[in-house]
Amino acid sequence: MAFYEIRHYTLQPGTRDEWVKYMEEVIIPFQTSKGMVINGSFLDEEDEDKYVWSRRFESEEQREELYAAVYQDDTWVNEISPKVGTMLIRDLIKVTRVVPTAASEIQ
Repeated sequence: MAFYEIRHYTLQPGTRDEWVKYMEEVIIPFQTSKGMVINGSFLDEEDEDKYVWSRRFESEEQREELYAAVYQDDTWVNEISPKVGTMLIRDLIKVTRVVPTAASEIQ
């Protein structure tokens, strides 16, 4: 059964614009080139240091394959990940996995 991963990030203060630009120009294109389905990218209206995004997976097996394709790639390890660490607080990352109900439009 398909599920979604909702990722909640706390950004380093003052990095919001830089983070969004990096997500939209580097991270999202890189991950989608590896097969990730990214279905949402959001800014928190009440807290300028919060960012939320979501990805869809068809199965746990697919998630594991895509994680390996993205996070073990040399480009991620050597270029993207170090830059990410300068803009968000990794210790505060929260990941929630959700399954859409039968009435959900995003099944």
